[in-house]
Amino acid sequence: MYKQSIILFGIVLPILGLIALIGGCFFIKSEMEDSFATKMSQYRTDSQGRTAAMETETRIRTRREHLARWKKELAMETTSTVRTHLKAISDKLPSREFQETGFDPINSRSGFAAVSQQKSSQFRMGFRGTFRSAQKAMLELETRMPQLTLQELKATPSDQSILLNFQVTYTAWEN
Repeated sequence: MYKQSIILFGIVLPILGLIALIGGCFFIKSEMEDSFATKMSQYRTDSQGRTAAMETETRIRTRREHLARWKKELAMETTSTVRTHLKAISDKLPSREFQETGFDPINSRSGFAAVSQQKSSQFRMGFRGTFRSAQKAMLELETRMPQLTLQELKATPSDQSILLNFQVTYTAWEN
């Protein structure tokens, strides 16, 4: 009688308890490893996000003066701003290579502006010049006024042999 009790309480129950304890330890260890792997993954993701945010902030900081200038440009009336910039650009280029021939604000919306809810205005300008000087003038204008979108560009031969007549239509996006 005592033999069964001794075997049960002295051998079997301690062995079962030890097996349960070892199983519990393995279970806890695997849970901890899974939790650690998840937390490390989240840490790496957060760290990459923080690094990307710092890089973006650095880029914004270097371009802040341009953004301020562009916001100021957007607040101004488009037609007079374009005229002012065109005057400054034409003063930089040789007069025999670039001559402004016309400027016409367009009252009706067409092209991109017709299908967009964004406020915009359009204008058509004409000039005579070499292809190189026309490219320079348009590049300078679009750099100074990033809200411009080229709508249409027509180039035809001029009466003067080396010059071309350009007719350019822009859409100017507004606040």
